[in-house]
Amino acid sequence: MTETVQAQPPPATDTRERLIEVKRLRKTFTVGLFNRRIVEAVKGVSFDVRRGEIFGFLGPNGAGKTTSIKMLMGLIEPTGGEAFLFGRRVPSAESRKDIGFLPENPYVYPYLTPREFVEMCGNLSGMKGRTLRSRTMDVLTKVGIAYAADRQVRRLSKGMLQRTGLAAALVSDPQMLILDEPMSGLDPVGRKEVRDLIFEERDLGRTIFFSTHILSDVEAMCDRVTILRQGEVVVQGEIRQLLRGEVLRTDIFVSDVSDGATAALTEAGFAVVQRPGVWVVEVTGEQRVDEALRIAMDHKAHIVEVAPRKETLEDLFMRRAL
Repeated sequence: MTETVQAQPPPATDTRERLIEVKRLRKTFTVGLFNRRIVEAVKGVSFDVRRGEIFGFLGPNGAGKTTSIKMLMGLIEPTGGEAFLFGRRVPSAESRKDIGFLPENPYVYPYLTPREFVEMCGNLSGMKGRTLRSRTMDVLTKVGIAYAADRQVRRLSKGMLQRTGLAAALVSDPQMLILDEPMSGLDPVGRKEVRDLIFEERDLGRTIFFSTHILSDVEAMCDRVTILRQGEVVVQGEIRQLLRGEVLRTDIFVSDVSDGATAALTEAGFAVVQRPGVWVVEVTGEQRVDEALRIAMDHKAHIVEVAPRKETLEDLFMRRAL
């Protein structure tokens, strides 16, 4: 069994409603036509998502993230365990009525326009008439695709298609958004706009559950995370409690470095790495920073910057999920 890293449990005063509760969820598939074998995609995964938070669901390719999301949405049936949305057992139509869902690869009928597709999704949620038409344009504007509202989807880029799918997830004004790779296909500007949109929706009272490979986004946005590896939970908890607070490495950026300075620093056990226009002296932790600075200055090197580096979510991910 894989060891799980878990932050301290939330204080007893945290009474926020659990909108998602997943308990020992499992999924196995039978693959192969002749040499049939059983593959365990999800192995007893448990987690919860609380009202009003941004929750990150992470893991390398094949970890079981999308399979877990599909079980939550009732698209595939669990092999074992149980899951609840808003206190209602999954799968059921009742459990999904307050959710806006963006799949990893949203499929939009190619000859529809974004306006037509989003209106269709709103209609399936019970919206009609002027209210539906007005809300459709509101969400298309919010996700930045209103300028192409009447362009056939087959003529849209991957990023524009992603925005159309996000608009469809928002159209029914759901209490919770479940987003599988919402930044997929977006350029840096588009990613920032979607991040801002997620914060805006959280501030409006919506709960956000999203899966992504972009760890910097998760670290900047999420309150809590669950990380999967090979179908099991390996890390779970609040980001600020999971990440180590101590300095892991200090990078000293220097210029005007002589061969003598490089040799002296290397002899003292420091890694010296050349980068465009600058040299970096890598010091493990922060205890020997003064020693490295003294050696560099004794050899007339110019100190450009001293940058302590604490653990990031990427460090935690690499340490525990790969």
